[in-house]
Amino acid sequence: MSAPTTNETRVAVLVDCDNTTPDTLEFALRVVAQFGRVVLRRGYGNHTTLANKWQEALVRLAFTPCLQYQYASGKNTADIALALDAMEAMFDHRADKFCLVTSDSDFAYLCRKLRERGATVYIVGEESTPAALRNASDQFFEWLPAAAPTDPVNTSRSPVKAELPSAAPAKPALKRRPKFLIEAVSLLTGDTADGRGSLGQLGQYLKRTDPGFTPMAYGHSGLVDMVKTYDLLSLKMELGGHWTVGLHPTVDTADS
Repeated sequence: MSAPTTNETRVAVLVDCDNTTPDTLEFALRVVAQFGRVVLRRGYGNHTTLANKWQEALVRLAFTPCLQYQYASGKNTADIALALDAMEAMFDHRADKFCLVTSDSDFAYLCRKLRERGATVYIVGEESTPAALRNASDQFFEWLPAAAPTDPVNTSRSPVKAELPSAAPAKPALKRRPKFLIEAVSLLTGDTADGRGSLGQLGQYLKRTDPGFTPMAYGHSGLVDMVKTYDLLSLKMELGGHWTVGLHPTVDTADS
């Protein structure tokens, strides 16, 4: 099958219904809305799952239910169906970005295989999602029941979005200034002519090293707000309206 001629980014949202709650669906759709057009919406589960709590949510949000019977007691065939459909959609060029809604670490290998082939993978999962699955994705979005109405943010896309709030915990976290942010700026700006780099580039780097990174986890409303709290970092708005960041010229970073 030949690839579509359009340059529009195509996103597949594949939901492990046996492993999560219907309340995550709307949050997941808000997450992927910033990345492209959703062309595949599928929910996978056994007869008991799809016949009860998931039926209303899948119908209302136009998801295709993918019913997988259990051929033997204790055997879950829905996971295999989801993985096969994801690989097929990638090879058929129906999607180039994938959002897996699950907290099951069994999907970590699928994430790695999709990324090896050039696809981008997002995970929407609960707080209990293991690190093995979080780190297998390009970006992890944590869904919390109390924060479900809050719009998600991708700090790696632009400095403007970096100032928007992501899904926040019920109680504000204590503001912290982890040293890895200074180390990241030092690494990214060490070879630049003016010792500065874009805030967007910094956000991308932080997401690549930790797909679950969000300034909210450290008590900040966004990346701009977070960088401003560092005495060792210099934040500047350039003429074009974008932010750049660098090490403060009067400080020796060896003592940071």
